[in-house]
Amino acid sequence: MKVFSGIQPTGEPHIGNYSGGFRQYAATQEQGEAYFCIVDLHAITVGHDPKELYDGTLDIGAMLFATGLDPERSTVFVQSHVTAHAEAAWLLGSVTSFGELRRMTQFKEKADQQEFVSAALFGYPTLMAGDILLYQTDIVPIGDDQRQHLELTRDVAERFNQRFGETFRIPDGVYPEAGARVMDLQEPTKKMSKSFGTEAGKVLLMDDADTIRRKVKRAVADSGREVRHDLDEKPGISNLIELMTVATGETIQEVEARFDGHGYGDFKEAVGEALVALLTPIQERYRELRSDPAELGRLLAIGADKAREASAPTLEAMYERMGFAQPS
Repeated sequence: MKVFSGIQPTGEPHIGNYSGGFRQYAATQEQGEAYFCIVDLHAITVGHDPKELYDGTLDIGAMLFATGLDPERSTVFVQSHVTAHAEAAWLLGSVTSFGELRRMTQFKEKADQQEFVSAALFGYPTLMAGDILLYQTDIVPIGDDQRQHLELTRDVAERFNQRFGETFRIPDGVYPEAGARVMDLQEPTKKMSKSFGTEAGKVLLMDDADTIRRKVKRAVADSGREVRHDLDEKPGISNLIELMTVATGETIQEVEARFDGHGYGDFKEAVGEALVALLTPIQERYRELRSDPAELGRLLAIGADKAREASAPTLEAMYERMGFAQPS
């Protein structure tokens, strides 16, 4: 079983990123051969600050290891350190249609927010497809918002196989059942986001304990006092229940039973404490790694070497089957 997933080195990661990404990574690395990529090439599809890209890459690298990835069991690397990714994206562009790219929801949303829309933003899905397909990936642990991109990856892989011969495995997505879309604490009908919403609406992974408790205490609740999961009638409390499942591993039903008869105040306090307990050891390990750039760089270099070796046969097969004359 081969697993691949990637994360952009932009913005400060929050509990939604942990729920939909980091915790899945740590869990799925036990299932087989796992590749986890810091997709810095994706980060330049929109305007970016070079220093922020550099710092963000190291920040996310440290966070990946701090949240449970083991360099002995997983291949953790930076996308730009493995040139096969950029090469594969260009080759796959030849079997991806303009119409498919134009229909991508994220492209349309991001394009509407910018005056300058780069060609890189338009072609971003082919780069993502290359990321996944290079490693003959079986499963992709992924956030719910990336379903459309994964479906395109599957379509592109099938089209390439039909035109040039069997080259790629067709990957499947793995989506978390609870906590897949952690919502904003202040606007619980909107997804928690790195880019949008207020600071009070998101629990950052590096927030201190008092800040976490304060944000949860001030989270928007709903009418009544019953701690019950109901997305339509109780979006605020439902979101907090899902956060509790992320922090403790309980099911939604177990959380509801434990707080049956309790008011919102007691429940919010418990959610805050559970998040503090979850994040404190992660923060300690993160700080250790960020204070030792040589060690962090060593771990990422090991991953890049492994990724180059693993991706080389697929890239070679792509060139050969598409008819490129390769050096002997």
